[in-house]
Formats: sequence, C-alpha cells, structure tokens
Amino acid sequence: MQKPMLISFSGVDGSGKSTQIENLRSALHAAGLTTQLLAFWDNVVVGVKYREGFVHKVYKSERGIGAPGKPVNRRDKNMRGWHLTIARHFLYLLDAINLCRVVARQRKSGADVVILDRYIYDELSNLNMTNPLSRAFIRFVHSFVPRPDIAYLLDADPEAAYARKPEYPVDFMKKCRRAYFDLAGILRSMTVIPALSLPEAKTAVLRAAERKLAEQGRTEVLVSDGLTAA
Repeated sequence: MQKPMLISFSGVDGSGKSTQIENLRSALHAAGLTTQLLAFWDNVVVGVKYREGFVHKVYKSERGIGAPGKPVNRRDKNMRGWHLTIARHFLYLLDAINLCRVVARQRKSGADVVILDRYIYDELSNLNMTNPLSRAFIRFVHSFVPRPDIAYLLDADPEAAYARKPEYPVDFMKKCRRAYFDLAGILRSMTVIPALSLPEAKTAVLRAAERKLAEQGRTEVLVSDGLTAA
C-alpha cells in the first residue's frame, strides 16, 4: 500500500488556511482521492486544555475566534518573557514527539492524503530565531519530525489578515510574518504561496499538489490548464 501524502498548511492568522484546505480537499476528492484532515491544536498539541486554561486565567486571554467587526484580544503566543521561552521549548518538544505518533497512526488510516491545519512549524515560528540556541532547537526538531511532502506557507498582508481575523495587534502579526520567512530560510523545505488574489492562490496551491502527485507517480489532475480554481 502506498504511503499517503502528507500536507501541512502554515501562516499567520487570517492568511486563508481554512479556505485553501477546503479547496484542496475538494479538488482531491473530485480526482478520486481520499483525505484525512487534522487540526494541529486539537489533534497533536499535548495538554491543550491545560494550556488554554493557563492563558485564559493568567494572561486574561479572551476566548473565541476573531471575525470582521468582532475582534478578540488574544494573549498567548504574543506574550514574551524568559520563563515563557523556556516553557515553549519544552512544550514544543512534547508536541513534536506526539506529532510523530499522530502521523504514524494516520499513515495507517488508508487515506490517500493526510492534511494538517497548522504544523509544528507554526509553533517553532514563535521562537526567537536570533538566538543560536533556539535555532539549534529548531533544527533538532526538524531532524526527527515527519517531513510533509508539501509544507505550505501561506503569505498574507498583515493588515488584510487582521481585517479577516482580528485577534492579535497588526504590529505583532508583522513580526509573525517575518518570523515565518526566517523559519522557512532555516528549514528550506516550505512551499511559499505569495499573497496573491484568492483565485490565483488557490491555483498555486493546487498546482504544487499536482506536481508532488506527479513526482510520486500519480496522474490525478487537480486544475486544468487555463482555468483557475473555483
């Protein structure tokens, strides 16, 4: 049995991950392929309830998901401090180890494609990449976690992303965007989708998946020449 393709989506909040995942799954299903979707926070992160409870109780982070006209004041990954840096390294290591178990299990699920909404890369982007120890930690984690066949990094204008999902200050989102590109430079394994129009971005995502399928000897067509994704 052929090992399922592993695909991950990363990017700042509001970059359009859910939209691109839905479009990719629709195209894969139309091509006759089966998919399994996992949310990194719900299906991989260790002790998620305790971690959520901590930020809500200690940092007064607001609950819920931001939406246009309904901002949410999140206080979690945008909080800084040496003690949080140490905690993040420890927790991210636990998450990376659990990720190995989760992916190994999903590879036996029978699905043709396993898709993760966010990946360990989204956590690693929270670290200070000017710190040599953090960079070494990133390379260490990258050395043993499952490498996605395609690790999408969806770029987005921070102000436009905030308008779609108002949860973190725009200045912080600008720092996050830079951090993702710094991380991509360290890993050298991410497929960057530029901040294009929605139809163009959908097509770029589908074409990258189509190329990877072809590399694996698959002949499924996800987007026709001359046509953009719906």
